Amino acid sequence: MKILVLGAAAGGGFPQWNSNDATARRARTGELSPRSQSSIAVSAQDGRWVLFNASPDLRQQIHDNAQLHPAADAPLRASPIAAVVLTNADVDHVAGLLNLRERQPLALYGHERVLDVLARNSIFNVLDPAFVTRRILGTGRDVPLLDQAGVPLGLNVQAFAVPGKIALWLEDAAQPGFGTAEGDTLGLRISNDAGNSFFYIPACAAMTPELAERLAGAALVFFDGTLWRDDEMIAAGVGAKTGGRMGHMSCDAAMAAFAPLNVRRKIFIHINNTNPLFVDGSSARAEAAVAGWDIADDGMEIAL
Repeated sequence: MKILVLGAAAGGGFPQWNSNDATARRARTGELSPRSQSSIAVSAQDGRWVLFNASPDLRQQIHDNAQLHPAADAPLRASPIAAVVLTNADVDHVAGLLNLRERQPLALYGHERVLDVLARNSIFNVLDPAFVTRRILGTGRDVPLLDQAGVPLGLNVQAFAVPGKIALWLEDAAQPGFGTAEGDTLGLRISNDAGNSFFYIPACAAMTPELAERLAGAALVFFDGTLWRDDEMIAAGVGAKTGGRMGHMSCDAAMAAFAPLNVRRKIFIHINNTNPLFVDGSSARAEAAVAGWDIADDGMEIAL
């Protein structure tokens, strides 16, 4: 099983388009590496790929990764991308679907609540249902992923609800929890037919006992790294919300929660532009390394 990190950053990317702090300026001059918005691609090593979330930067991500280019002997319209799996309805995870509108056969998987959101927003009708088959991703059981024609892709996904929040653009201030319900934020266990597996959890607000039990002893976990500290955006003077209010567990809390879980490899992904983990040589990077954490980067490749 091959894993390719298409984007490591949270919504807005790094540097965010309107950020003018010192770190953003360093990224624009090339002193720090820019990162695109969060997504990974996974293949069972058969040349077909499954996207996990569809970043607004997807067109550029496909351009930058030759693994996602049409084969030289393929038809004039072709792609090795066979399916897309969504973990929530956040803009940085669904907007990239609009890049996939060129009548290319695909399967699209998501929780019923997320697929319902897409169905109620007519802009997503550009994904012609004659070519893009939408499939409900149930929770709590392994689901074999199939391409649009129903051919197995050699990968299985087990989705499970994690603490989180309804997408910002769907919040209803008149509803408890802004209208959040189970299924709005999913974690995924992704496995191949040989039994190798890893976890992809790009958004998570808390480590529950159930989640800790699920992750204990895992070979690999990609985990929500949005903010280094819960009040990071407030302290930086660029926002009024804590990480918890946005549905994200801070990195310092995540490192403490993972410490007893014996996860063999831990990688922060979906990292906000304010997070010092993107700054080479920062104390945050050093602290994360001591705790055994890697930092996702665009183009990172992992084989399981």
